[in-house]
Amino acid sequence: MANIPSDLRYTEEHEYVRKAKDGNAEIGITDYAQGELGDVVYVELPKVGAKFGKHDVFGTIEAVKAVSELFAPIAGEVVAINDRLDKEPALVNTDPYAAGWMIKVKPGNPSEIDALLTADAYTKHIAQ
Repeated sequence: MANIPSDLRYTEEHEYVRKAKDGNAEIGITDYAQGELGDVVYVELPKVGAKFGKHDVFGTIEAVKAVSELFAPIAGEVVAINDRLDKEPALVNTDPYAAGWMIKVKPGNPSEIDALLTADAYTKHIAQ
């Protein structure tokens, strides 16, 4: 069974959002998603300062099985990227909710986070 922390919000496309104390939002892919992808070998992320609308593609993730697009769960501006993923893309597999985070954004509309799936709703979504 996938690890689905209750303090995060989720998308149907398997991204998660963690609200940070500074008002920014940390985004990555879920434990379920990394498990479905298999061994991650490359992650392409945007540059700091890039702006995205909700559901825009913000990067790609390449695994042994497939290449998938990464979708922005909320609109915002990228304020940080996880540089470790350049050399250690497997962090997405081993620690998706901590060391394997992908980008931090300054939300354009913070209420978009609250509209995402709760852990219970995401659990039901992946069980279908």
